Amino acid sequence: MFCLVDFLCNICIQERDLVELEATVEPTWPKLVEPLEKIIDRLSVVWGIVNHLNAVKDSPELRYAIEEVQPEKVQFQLRLSQSKPIFYAFKAIRESSSWESLSDAQKRIVEAQIRDAVLNGISLEDGKRQQFNEIEQELEKLAQKFEENVLDATKKYEKLVTDKKDIEGMPTTALAMAAQKAISKGYENATVENGPWVITLDGPSYRSVMQHARNRFLREEVYRAYVTRASSGDLNNTPIIDQILKLRLEKAKLLGYDNYAEVSMEKKMATVSKAEELIEELRSASWSSAIQDMEDIKIFAKGQNATEADELNLWDIKFWSERLRESSYHINEEELRPFLSLPKVIDGLFSLAKMLFAVDIDPADGLAPVWNEDVKLYCVKDSYGAPMAYFYFDPYSRPSEKHGGAWVSVVVGRSRALSRDGTSSRLPIVHIVCNQTPPLAGKPSLMTFREVEAVFHEFGHALQHMLTKQDEGFVSGNRGIEWDAVELPSTFMENWCYQRDTLRSIAKHYETGESLPEEVCLKLRSARTFRAGSELLRQLRFASVDMELHTKYVPGGSESVFDIDHRVGQKTHLIPLLPEDRFLCSLTHIFADDYAAGYYSYQWAEVLAFDAFSAFEEAGLDNDKAIKEMGLKFRETILALGGGKSPLEVFIEFRGREPLPEAMLRYNGLLP
Repeated sequence: MFCLVDFLCNICIQERDLVELEATVEPTWPKLVEPLEKIIDRLSVVWGIVNHLNAVKDSPELRYAIEEVQPEKVQFQLRLSQSKPIFYAFKAIRESSSWESLSDAQKRIVEAQIRDAVLNGISLEDGKRQQFNEIEQELEKLAQKFEENVLDATKKYEKLVTDKKDIEGMPTTALAMAAQKAISKGYENATVENGPWVITLDGPSYRSVMQHARNRFLREEVYRAYVTRASSGDLNNTPIIDQILKLRLEKAKLLGYDNYAEVSMEKKMATVSKAEELIEELRSASWSSAIQDMEDIKIFAKGQNATEADELNLWDIKFWSERLRESSYHINEEELRPFLSLPKVIDGLFSLAKMLFAVDIDPADGLAPVWNEDVKLYCVKDSYGAPMAYFYFDPYSRPSEKHGGAWVSVVVGRSRALSRDGTSSRLPIVHIVCNQTPPLAGKPSLMTFREVEAVFHEFGHALQHMLTKQDEGFVSGNRGIEWDAVELPSTFMENWCYQRDTLRSIAKHYETGESLPEEVCLKLRSARTFRAGSELLRQLRFASVDMELHTKYVPGGSESVFDIDHRVGQKTHLIPLLPEDRFLCSLTHIFADDYAAGYYSYQWAEVLAFDAFSAFEEAGLDNDKAIKEMGLKFRETILALGGGKSPLEVFIEFRGREPLPEAMLRYNGLLP
């Protein structure tokens, strides 16, 4: 699967190419930017494949290989980013008389390269640069170990249930997954009806227990296991978190910043104060709504004679809120599943993409190898039938080898410099990875609405890579875009799940083809803001603690990271967090991904995304001609321009004005 020798040879070739570039570099595009892009691309493509396989097909052998070559990879990246000849060549372009003749995209590339070199320690004296490099090596190792521990801790928990009474209320789909898991564990006679069943902490299993299991003791046990993952024994991420935060602060100080958040903000639209201001504004706006949500649940639980009604705990909220939603809107998640089969959802999504962005998406299976038989390959074509991009789709949960969550990663980005024929640009290829309910008992994957939203969300990310028109590889797709704007296309696409025509096109019975009844569509749309304030507060907890840990936390001080999380939780949770809550130990976004001091980006981008979608509402969602025109405008700006212009400029080009927060507040039920 992965050859150590080949990778190390690849590094040697790149080192040779870098030495040659440094010896011949000139402050021109052909003599600096294009050869540099080729060197960086070769590393990012190979390492991208390694990272991808690590996320979807984890194995001890692959972990060992990564551990062996990772130091070489980081060392080369540092050598490249701290190259003085390349740095000075970029500065020479910036200060040259030809600066004004460069395109906006080229200017942003030059300025980003200069900024990134400084953030990568190029200006540090030798001793401090060595310290900086040691920190970078250690941070890379720690992030890898953090993620491995989360995966292993998630896999480790298994709850065998043999008594049917213990799983009352659990939907058939969840029981089918649990029985299938039991069979894989040696219980060959396990059935959906009679068990035994194995409950896990994998997303679909965990959510089903929390939302549907009547057995309160089961909910409590599973909840406690979930929020304490990777917090004890050999898989304990607590010391890793402490070390990551300590090293990030040291890195920031070496670069001349007060804290790591200031370093992070150098690549974002916001500042620390602006991010904190947004978090607090949204928290204040959500609080009273969340109080009402809690009161509604208590009243409903009392009406159902629930013994826990007067003392609801954290493992009760999802269960009773789901019962209240069913009662209020007459929507049952399990009854919806037959209308949300993956094949029909994908058909509807592709039809939407054709209407909005004038593209066709066709299967391309067999064109390239895949890592699992469930993975599909698709080709995106323009209105003339010419290929524009390709994407792999890996939809199903595989707890034994696949990381949780959903994401998009780039195989190769659009680039003129990397063109094979020297004329047309190289076409982008991406992975779309989800973790939804797999096909069971001979049926296709029957999805929850949340899983549908996840597919639309990730497809939005993919669109920005696939429909980019930037030929400069450094700013094609979402490369070069300030990080707090990258969630715009993904959140924008989620909105279409609730649009009537889209909903009718994706929601068709998997056997009969019958469309979801009109009244159910209306109820689904009405239920969109159900407990939206409470859900927003949950996200704001992570955004708040992330910012606090990267601005005010003192490593080794009087307050632990969990003390801070619990203090923040008092302002975002109506029911106090458990004293033993260690959810931070599984929060990979902050400790093993690109969202450190940037989790607020989800909310920042929501302002942009909801405001962008409101432009379609203003045009008239039932006006096909207007929607198509607006869709093409969105494609030619938000999706096409990549990092070649600032996100604010791009948004203004699409919307005709700066973003306003009203639409975001309205969609979260915080405005009428």
